Amino acid sequence: MKRRNGTYNTKRQLADLRHWPPDRLQQLGERLLYGGNPEHKRNPGDFGLTPPSGARIGKMLCDEVGIFHRQEALELLRSGVAAGLISERCVNGWPQNIWALREGRVLEAQLEQSETGIYHGYPLQPEDPFAELVLQRLGDEP
Repeated sequence: MKRRNGTYNTKRQLADLRHWPPDRLQQLGERLLYGGNPEHKRNPGDFGLTPPSGARIGKMLCDEVGIFHRQEALELLRSGVAAGLISERCVNGWPQNIWALREGRVLEAQLEQSETGIYHGYPLQPEDPFAELVLQRLGDEP
């Protein structure tokens, strides 16, 4: 996601998976939730977002990658966790970001509520250099 000053967030880092064994990732995936954010939706689908769900200019939209159902967003979030696509930075034990892949596009979820593990997400802009790091990690999987 571009910052307001036009640059990408350079503080994002993929977690060192030596600190996240498979059972810990599985527990995380079972506990997290997906909330959604009206700024990233043109069509609110079944997300229960309060109308109007008008997207903010410059925000990437979930609609661009065909995500219209909360369950699908939650499954993508869980797939990212299962693949170890989580951020090094955590808040209250929750990764600040989780990434996933859908139809060749890298999606980024951001922690919305650190007490309950609720996230909202959006596709990364194709030119965001972090997308390549996520794809590289996926390529490094055995």
